[in-house]
Amino acid sequence: MDPLASLPHLTLFDTLGLAFLVVGYWLIGWRIEHPGRRPSVTVLMAEHRREWMREFVLRGNRIFDATIMGSLRQGTSFFASTCLLAVGGVLALIGNTEPLQGVAEGFGQERQPDVLWQIKLLPVALLLTHAFLKFVWAHRIFGYCSVLMASVPNAAEDPRALPGAMQAAELNIRAAWNFNRGLRAMYFALGALAWLLGGWALILAMAAVLWVLWSREFASVPRAVLLEQS
Repeated sequence: MDPLASLPHLTLFDTLGLAFLVVGYWLIGWRIEHPGRRPSVTVLMAEHRREWMREFVLRGNRIFDATIMGSLRQGTSFFASTCLLAVGGVLALIGNTEPLQGVAEGFGQERQPDVLWQIKLLPVALLLTHAFLKFVWAHRIFGYCSVLMASVPNAAEDPRALPGAMQAAELNIRAAWNFNRGLRAMYFALGALAWLLGGWALILAMAAVLWVLWSREFASVPRAVLLEQS
């Protein structure tokens, strides 16, 4: 039995929109990370991260590399903090839906049960929580990568140098992929807010989110630059 069937205010389009969100989130993530013959920006950048670590071994002064790692960790920390604040805001709305009732009435909609607003806000809260966890994990893996980089001998001829650098590269890639997953979850969380306007709005918002993510990974100017022959 469909658990949503017991809520008469939820329409077929609400159910379809929610299904579109779940399936679309999984499919676009899988497509980006397993692109096949048409590599995504995420996959293309993975090889550049490996090349970075190869050059890192040859650099005598590694202040530049430390600066980049600090910047990457600062970015993940910023987004994690932002997600935490956003989750708090959404939970506050779930606890008090009166402001949403006022907005709905301003758009000429009928007053709806509080539980309906809470159900519509739940995917937003879950996606933002998922994004927060991904950013925190990415931040931690970047920290692991920094430690490995610091342990790489400062002599290119040392037999431990290149293997250690390549280990750091793989951790760097894994951290970046978790960071990207967090960003995708934030995109979908923003799109999920459209459900407050109805099922059709959610479907349209999910289509827009999928288009934005696909175009940036597979049809963007940065991707064209990365594909250029050096």
